[in-house]
Amino acid sequence: MKPSFNSYCLALLCILICACSGTRPSGTTEAEILFKEAQKYIDKKQYILANEKLNTLRSQHPYSYYATPAELIQADILYKQENFIESASAYILFRDFHPKHEKIAYVVWMIAESFYNQLPSTADRDLSQGYEALKYYQEVVAKYPKSEYVDQARERSTVISEMFKEKEQYIADFYFKTKIFDAARYRYLAMIDEFKESNILDHSIIRVLLSSLELGEKPECVQYAKILRKKLSASAVDQFEKVLDQCKTN
Repeated sequence: MKPSFNSYCLALLCILICACSGTRPSGTTEAEILFKEAQKYIDKKQYILANEKLNTLRSQHPYSYYATPAELIQADILYKQENFIESASAYILFRDFHPKHEKIAYVVWMIAESFYNQLPSTADRDLSQGYEALKYYQEVVAKYPKSEYVDQARERSTVISEMFKEKEQYIADFYFKTKIFDAARYRYLAMIDEFKESNILDHSIIRVLLSSLELGEKPECVQYAKILRKKLSASAVDQFEKVLDQCKTN
């Protein structure tokens, strides 16, 4: 009697299952085996299969030694998949439940990195995630000064701070260009109080005087000039004097 078509299909399915399953890694417990299987899939960048193994491990063996590392690895998988919103939440959750974990400096660093990677490429867009990233970078520096992440945390903090400055100037310049001079002056004055870079100060001081001129407030323009002159760099003096002369004319 010849084998039926269904028999051929069943035999082929069994062969494929065996070929895909391969030899399971050795381990003293089922949790350890699942953990090692997940790591093998991660090495091959098969993250969905790795997650399945880790989910099984955490659900069936929640009190095993491998349950906590599995939780952290799942956060890492989200990050590797560039699911940065989800990875930030996963790392924060891990930090809340395991505040004394041996890798806590790494966890805080990865929270910061997850927020950092949500930032836009230009400063004219929403930078709200930068505040969260900066907060956690500062935590790395303050709480884990001997960790390997400190130098990078400082570098990232500087990048974010520069983006914030660019954003403030972008907003002030936008008000100036659209002739909303009272709002522009307010923004420039805030920048003068907050920032110390000469290029920002020079630009902001000149724009404060010009905004006052455009508002028809020449006495205020002269008064601002007296107060702000000492913060001006030598390279901007000529332009400053030209605007001031306009403020003094009737």
